[in-house]
Amino acid sequence: MKINNDSNTEKSILEAAERLFLQKGFSLTSTTAIGKEAGCNQALVHYYFRTKERLFEAVFENKFRLFVSGLVQKVDSGLSFEEKLRTAIEAHYDMLAANPGIPFLIFNELTTNPRRLENFKSRIRELPVTVLKQFQKELEEEIKKGKVRPVAPVDLLLTIISMNVSLFLVGPVIKTALDLSERDYKKLLESRRSENVAVILRSLRP
Repeated sequence: MKINNDSNTEKSILEAAERLFLQKGFSLTSTTAIGKEAGCNQALVHYYFRTKERLFEAVFENKFRLFVSGLVQKVDSGLSFEEKLRTAIEAHYDMLAANPGIPFLIFNELTTNPRRLENFKSRIRELPVTVLKQFQKELEEEIKKGKVRPVAPVDLLLTIISMNVSLFLVGPVIKTALDLSERDYKKLLESRRSENVAVILRSLRP
């Protein structure tokens, strides 16, 4: 077999795999389909990535990091706690809006294959833990000042994630059930962004 050494081939395969994994998940995606989507044969998929498992791990890790990125990004230290929280909620929501298939990929895979997270958690330990620790410190300070009701950091993070993710998981169903046009669906996404921020901030009031 003659191997195509084009430097773009590996990238094309990875992008094709990402599209198919996001649409169908790991189990329903074959290397044959990935090759066809990438415009090459199955042999080239195996040449560059050896197995479908390794290819999926590359996509999954990238998307998992992206999923977390909005919540752990550094923000202007001069902002108030509420402004920082608003920025984090909006950044996470915007990331999901730009990548609506991520929640399905992550939750579907972790539900059907919970060992997936164990297999690569050592590779994501360098995610900015210091940012999360700073968030916890600032939250505790706000609670002591009486500006925020007592709430555990993990509970607040779960609230943000669940509210932001929910529409993107059920969005296609809502769009079909309500017969929404693409324009109306975009308006719904925009309104939910503001509503999520408002609901979460209100929930923190003493």
